[in-house]
Parts: sequence; structure tokens; C-alpha cells
Amino acid sequence: MNHSSAVCVARATASSLLIVGAALLSGCWERPPVDTVQSGIRGIGTEQVINPRLDAIKYKKNQIPEPIPPADADGPPATVVFQNLQVLKDLNIAQFTRVMQSMAAWVAPADQSCNYCHEAVMSSDAKYTKRVARRMLQMVRYINKDWRAHVGETGVTCYTCHRGQPVPEYRWFINPGQSSATGLIAGNAGKNKPSTVAGLSALPGDPFKDYLLGSDNIRVQSDQALRGADYSSIKQTERTYAFMISITQALGVNCNYCHTTRALRSWDQSTPRRVTAWYGIRMARELNNSFMVPLTSTFPEHRLGILGDAPKIACITCHQGVFKPLYGVSMAKNYPELYGGEHPIGGLAPATPPGQSPAPHEPPPAMLPYTPGVTDQPQPPPPPTAALESPH
Repeated sequence: MNHSSAVCVARATASSLLIVGAALLSGCWERPPVDTVQSGIRGIGTEQVINPRLDAIKYKKNQIPEPIPPADADGPPATVVFQNLQVLKDLNIAQFTRVMQSMAAWVAPADQSCNYCHEAVMSSDAKYTKRVARRMLQMVRYINKDWRAHVGETGVTCYTCHRGQPVPEYRWFINPGQSSATGLIAGNAGKNKPSTVAGLSALPGDPFKDYLLGSDNIRVQSDQALRGADYSSIKQTERTYAFMISITQALGVNCNYCHTTRALRSWDQSTPRRVTAWYGIRMARELNNSFMVPLTSTFPEHRLGILGDAPKIACITCHQGVFKPLYGVSMAKNYPELYGGEHPIGGLAPATPPGQSPAPHEPPPAMLPYTPGVTDQPQPPPPPTAALESPH
């Protein structure tokens, strides 16, 4: 090979390496334009990193459909005409028909409409989709009635998660983990393999099971430098950070949207949004355990996960990459039929006594001021009702 041929080969090799390198790195950074918006007090770096190009895509994906004109509140009850009503039996014929038409647009495939859930005999429960939809209607009403500490007056509808699809795009199943080596390098605690739900980090790849199905402690930062009464492990810390990363991805925000990053644990220095998020985590956990998991035997096999578990809810199921689902535009206000009804969790009393503001069963420890050495905890103030500030 002469000198000129060797130069050509070297250049071709270098070009190939550059192309391969660029391809490998393309998933590790975000191409411009990138901008920042202040979302908190000046001087402490509370800024949200935004990308106008990506935000334009998100904006198009988070538009709400035109509502069906409201139904007349007067009229004979739906039970006069429709048989086997178990959830919406408090509605009249016009209101019930309006909800069914809306659900067909929000959830059913365009070529199936009502037939997606119903047989020719409309009262039949033969299709699993109808049995699931019935429970989901109960869940929507429950959220709108009993979880205003998280959803506020915005509320939710079927469209909040489904966005016109029969199955929500964002759902999760228990991750069985990837196969790993045995011997000295076994037992990797589900980490060291980049996970999309943890921001392509090498943190544990299933940050949901322990916190949105189980109730493990998410706050693992110790009060002291050396080991003492706090026995939180580094594995707990890694799972916590993986879960927090999944939340930032779900809302399209930075950690300091809720936290002051120089004092992540401190509630006095956190924004009110952290309290709303605290309720949201507990809401998702309750919905998974009270609504989704009990439907495991109702779903057909092809709707279940690898381990045979039902699809479950995470923050991204509703938020889908933006700080408020549908950028905070309320569809539920146009659908009063999706409020009220009997308490859907059998055997449990309503979350709050009649006449009081709806709130979850337990007060958040998040609202308790941290005082070293003091064990008596004062009663927390009521949760904030103000809308979350937009980082945009």
C-alpha cells in the first residue's frame, strides 16, 4: 500500500469513528436551543431548563378536545332506560349518554367506538373492557372527590391519561430485571444498566415498585455523619434518587422545581409544590393498590406484564412530560358527571368527614418542621390550595 492509499484509509477510519462516536453521544445531550426560566427566589439557582423546540412538541400533544355540549340536568334517571348500571346510576338519561359519548372519543379506537366495551346487548358484562372501564369511572370520581389535595379544582377525566388511546401510553409493570452474572459480581440491586425511567442513569431500573406499590421510606438522608439510629442503606438512597429522576422526567422539570438542591431534605426551604407532590405519590400508590392491582384477574394475559401483574400508574401516566397534566387546563369542569357518586373503595369510609375539605387519610410529615432533638410534633397546617406556579 502506497502512502496516498494509507492516508485515504486513515481518513476513512477517522470519519467512521467520528460518525459512530456522534451516534453514541447523541442520546447523552440535548441539542440547542436550550433556555432557562426562573421559578423561585432570585439568587439561589431555582431555574428550570427548557427547550423551546421540545416544548412546542409537548404543547401540541397536550391540547384538549372540544367538550360535548352540556346535558340538561332535568330528565328521567338513566336507570329507567339502561340496565345493569352500577356506577353512573345517579345520572339522568341525557347526562349518562353524554358521558358514554365522551368516553368513546377519549378511549375507544376510532373504528370500534361503543363496541370497544359493549356487546350488541348493551347491558352485558362479557367484555373485559367494560368491566375495567366501570372501575376506572369509579377511580376518576374518587380522584375528583377525595384527592383534591393533589388535583385541586382541575380534576381529571379519562382523557387525562388515555389521550384518545384505548391503553394509556405511560404505564408501568414490575420490572423482573435483566439477567446478570453470578459469583463475585452478582447482586447488582437492579442497577449499573442504563434505565430510561431513571434518566438513562445506572441507578436501579425499577424505581416504582417500592414507592408506588409499596410504602418504603423515600427520605433516606441521615441526620448525622456517622451511623447511629439511622440505618438507611446506600441501596435505599439509590432507589430514592432513581424515583426522583423519574418524577422530574414525568413533569419535565428540574429537582429544584420542588426542592432547594442545597438542602434537599428541608421542608422549610422547599416550594409548596413539594407538598402537592407528596400527596401525588400517595394518591398514585392508593390508586394502584385499590384499583389497578385488583383488576389483575380481569385483564387478559396480553394486557399484563412479564410477571403477570396489572398495568399501574406513575406520575408520567397523567403528566406526560409537563408540570401539570394538559398544562393545567381543566376538562373536568366541563363534566360534572365525573364528580360524586358512592365511595368506590369497598369497606372504607370517605377520606374526610362530610363538610370538610377533601384530603387524604394521613397528614403529611412533610409539613412538620424539623427540630433536632424534639420528638413532639405539632399539628401540620392544611395543605396549600393555590395552583402550582408554571416554570414556563
